[in-house]
Amino acid sequence: MILLLSACSTYRPGELDIDRSIQAKSQNSRVEFVVLHYTSASNEASLRILSERNVSSHYLVTNEAHPHVYQLVDESRRAWHAGVSAWFDRSDMNSGSIGIEIVNQGREGDQWEPYNPVQIQVVATLLQDIIRRHQIKPHNIVGHSDIAPQRKIDPGPLFPWKQLADQGIGRWYDEDKARQYEQEFLTLGLPDIAWTQAQLRRLGYTVPHSGELDKASKNVIAAFQMHYRPAQYDGLPDAQTLAIMKALR
Repeated sequence: MILLLSACSTYRPGELDIDRSIQAKSQNSRVEFVVLHYTSASNEASLRILSERNVSSHYLVTNEAHPHVYQLVDESRRAWHAGVSAWFDRSDMNSGSIGIEIVNQGREGDQWEPYNPVQIQVVATLLQDIIRRHQIKPHNIVGHSDIAPQRKIDPGPLFPWKQLADQGIGRWYDEDKARQYEQEFLTLGLPDIAWTQAQLRRLGYTVPHSGELDKASKNVIAAFQMHYRPAQYDGLPDAQTLAIMKALR
């Protein structure tokens, strides 16, 4: 028997016909986290830094009467915004996250620049879209200070985490339970530092196992306070701070 091959069945080097008509059901997005930052620079300087230097983010939201949203890196690609960081023991946060830079000067001396309410609403709309498309869990919407508390303080204590949580964005605590736990701590006394460190690890933070209130542990507590109790972020484990930790799930 002679088998004849037609010219159209001949494979030519460099040509590859990939059939994408069938997609597997068992898959999800590679994006697990969103990391929020402030730029500490003006609109123009922020755009220049994030597009021309050795740092980048997926999105930049300007601070204007009508904020402009730049997409500087495609969501399928790795932006360089998180640096050395970790969340729930996951390191190399750049690989699985979307970074959003918000134009805000941050801290200048003892003062923090307030966030533009219109800008925050634009950020909320952007976040809602990203969360929907990638099915990102509330506890994985974080600030740079949450994932790198030893070296970063952005987006700072004026960032409106509670306002976003009220819109279904990010994690927040049961405020009634927090008040109850605070009274219990005030009555019975505070747990030891090892308990606090264990709670922070449960919530995703990278913190020492020292059992002591060392500098690194205070930095993590301060980062937690800036996110959930921004009125006071001194890094000390007071009754209110520990009650919020306990009330968070």
